[in-house]
Amino acid sequence: MDKTLYLHKIQLNVQFTTMEQSFIAFIESSIKSNWNLDALTDYKGATLQYKDVARKIEKLHIIFEASGIRQGDKIAVCGRNSSHWGVSFLAIVTYGAVVVPILHEFKADNIHNIVNHSEAKLLFVGDMVWENLNESAMPLLEGIFMMTDFTLLVSRNERVTYAREHLNEMFGRKFPKNFRKEHVAYRRDDPEELAVINYTSGTTSYSKGVMLPYRSLWSNTQFAFEVLSLQPGDPMVCILPMAHMYGLAFEFLYEFAAGCHIYFLTRMPSPKIIFQAFAEVKPRLVIAVPLIIEKIIKKKVIPKLETPTMKLLLKVPIINDKIKHTVREQVIQAFGGNISVVIIGGAAFNQDVEKFLKMIDFPYTVGYGMTECGPIICYEDWTRFKPGSCGKPAPRMQVRIMSPDPENIPGEILCKGTNVMLGYYKNEEATSEALASDGWLHTGDLALMDAEGNVTIKGRSKNMLLGPNGQNIYPEEIEDRLNNLPYVSESIIVQQNDKLVGLVYPDFDDAFAHGLKVEDLERVMEDNRIALNAELPAYSQISKMKIYPEEFEKTPKKSIKRFLYQEAKG
Repeated sequence: MDKTLYLHKIQLNVQFTTMEQSFIAFIESSIKSNWNLDALTDYKGATLQYKDVARKIEKLHIIFEASGIRQGDKIAVCGRNSSHWGVSFLAIVTYGAVVVPILHEFKADNIHNIVNHSEAKLLFVGDMVWENLNESAMPLLEGIFMMTDFTLLVSRNERVTYAREHLNEMFGRKFPKNFRKEHVAYRRDDPEELAVINYTSGTTSYSKGVMLPYRSLWSNTQFAFEVLSLQPGDPMVCILPMAHMYGLAFEFLYEFAAGCHIYFLTRMPSPKIIFQAFAEVKPRLVIAVPLIIEKIIKKKVIPKLETPTMKLLLKVPIINDKIKHTVREQVIQAFGGNISVVIIGGAAFNQDVEKFLKMIDFPYTVGYGMTECGPIICYEDWTRFKPGSCGKPAPRMQVRIMSPDPENIPGEILCKGTNVMLGYYKNEEATSEALASDGWLHTGDLALMDAEGNVTIKGRSKNMLLGPNGQNIYPEEIEDRLNNLPYVSESIIVQQNDKLVGLVYPDFDDAFAHGLKVEDLERVMEDNRIALNAELPAYSQISKMKIYPEEFEKTPKKSIKRFLYQEAKG
């Protein structure tokens, strides 16, 4: 390695609390301590108290044991966020099986492939997902359960059938004098034991199953206890999909461990529903992706400040402070009026919106992470947060920037620590590319790091895009499909104003040979767009196509120079 290149790093003192390093201990302790408190509510629906959750966990444990499920067996969960999604997850990990969360927005063939690749023995599925699945495409499954009420939809094993049919009888025999908190005694997890396989992409040949051990779940939960201050009974709205680690770790697992009351938006979380829920639930903490924050600021707040009168008043010092205080209170009320902080992550944050939030002294902070770290890598409290950055290395994590001058020249972020994955499931090649033998994880992201350790993301060395809720979108996968459609010679998928746009250089020779004119190609590309979207998850739909009249510029290796087309208009 060149002597001028050095690794700039911040190493945090590893501070472990006196509590044992056990994620399952967090769950057991919370259930016992908060036995009679409300735990999980399906928004506008039923509520489960912590004792109800414990009872349902116990019943699922009985089903698992009677069905012959062993420690380390895989169990998949796929459906919209709900109380029973949370119950299923907790039951699987406390039993000792490995949970495979699958994003409900994935197309059926993607779900089939993930279930098969993970070798899941059981599947818990939401009703809307189940309508589109084909059980014969998942031959390894021994049983499929409906998540809404745990009814058995498909059984290929007599033990599974018997377990479900005789569940109440077996539960009654095990607890003849009622189920009580002293009966809650879960196994203890080993830090290096596999807990979760979380698939980073839903497309078949590109799917990578991130293997997260219990130490990662424990460390992310412990981190939240260290930097946040939720109390038993505090209300929380769960917006982000729990099949992604960001939502799972910080809208569910920490809150459950802290004894909070979690509300799940079981419908599609549109801004209208989200803000209605904020107004009713009055959450103590909001975990959000930038799009939600940007919409409320741009649509509800900034227009009121753009009037000539307000612009004039903002220039008067004393009045200026009063207006800022009033605006700050309005924004806090939009989030329910009870928040201590809004944590933003999952995608790049609009700089104008961030400047505005800083101007009114709004309690927000921006974190950084990835699925491979379950997810947290960087964070800073909002009172010390440096605008434009994504915080400093989180507890039990080290961060390096590979650059000759990390304060001025971006380099790839490397990280190491308790949060980092074991590797990619059944994919040694991808594991060795991402995870060095000494434990350093290559994130593929480019950043700067200042002398205080603040990390500022400058771009992605890979081409991955992020959907509105932080979903990973891989443009090459979409392009691969698009390039196979009629009269497409080559294409690029770019992101413009949070929408995906397909830039296409058509095969003009073929089109003209078939009697098409230029104006006909626009209709063909619109048909291609519709056909392509039929194969893609909702968050990676193409909003429009733009025809390019000439080939895209390429490198000597014949790769398209993507950076030339990111701002393409049309």
